[in-house]
Amino acid sequence: MLTRKQHELIRFIQARLEETGVSPSFEEMKEALDLRSKSGVHRLISALEERGFIRRLPNRARALEVLRQPDDVSAKVAPPPRPSAPPPQLRSPVVTAAPANDVIELPLHGRIAAGVPIEALEGQSTLPVPAALLGPGEHYALEVSGDSMVDAGILDGDFALIRRTDSARDGEIVVALVRGEEATLKYLYREQGRVRLDPANAAYDPQFYAPGEVMVQGKLAGLLRRYH
Repeated sequence: MLTRKQHELIRFIQARLEETGVSPSFEEMKEALDLRSKSGVHRLISALEERGFIRRLPNRARALEVLRQPDDVSAKVAPPPRPSAPPPQLRSPVVTAAPANDVIELPLHGRIAAGVPIEALEGQSTLPVPAALLGPGEHYALEVSGDSMVDAGILDGDFALIRRTDSARDGEIVVALVRGEEATLKYLYREQGRVRLDPANAAYDPQFYAPGEVMVQGKLAGLLRRYH
């Protein structure tokens, strides 16, 4: 079952595609769904993509394709209204909101560096996470420390939601355990017989290791951010 916001977003994207042939911008989606930030749009799109409702077309800006509609939505969706008025379909969503208890308690394993590698502490805490943010597989959470991934939208104090895996493709953001002692959150690349861990901040340099020095412990699946 889709959440109310996921349902609203897929209808808005489909309506805009039918009207203009171009998917809406993240700013337009944020305003249409009355979200506080674009990060909320990113999370909704990732959830819809994981569930097979939409897909991002490679090498094209603002390129989203609706693969299927929720069961209770007809194939024809009304075009979005003029910007001066909120979309009528957003006032009375057809889908029923997800149950209030649709939350998963993820293990919270301490802090992970988004800068110089630091120890990832094994803790006994848990973090409540909306199930809509998670795809298939086993997940855990880590609190981010540092600023080396800010250009990827990952900030100090965020909670990284990690899908547990021991493999990853080049260019994916992973939890990398370095020399069996320190863990860091970085882009992973393999080149010339070495492993390169790339930051997303020009103030930091890439880190190079021998293959046996780096173990993948998971891939980034989502983020949670608390506003104080």
